[in-house]
Amino acid sequence: MSTLVLLVVPLLLLLGAVGLMFFGILAYAVYRWPVLSQPVTVFLTGVAGFFALISLIVAVGGALRAP
Repeated sequence: MSTLVLLVVPLLLLLGAVGLMFFGILAYAVYRWPVLSQPVTVFLTGVAGFFALISLIVAVGGALRAP
């Protein structure tokens, strides 16, 4: 395997673990304080929309760059 793969794969695994911990903390906060359910839902919807927008920009950029 290349050095780049050996660096990127553990980084992705680490980011996935941190992301799961973050969502676990949010889930516990909503469980503990139900009044947070609406703000957390709005926040997660905004994050999903942001990532969808970034994915769209990358996809369009890749399509325009292709010969």
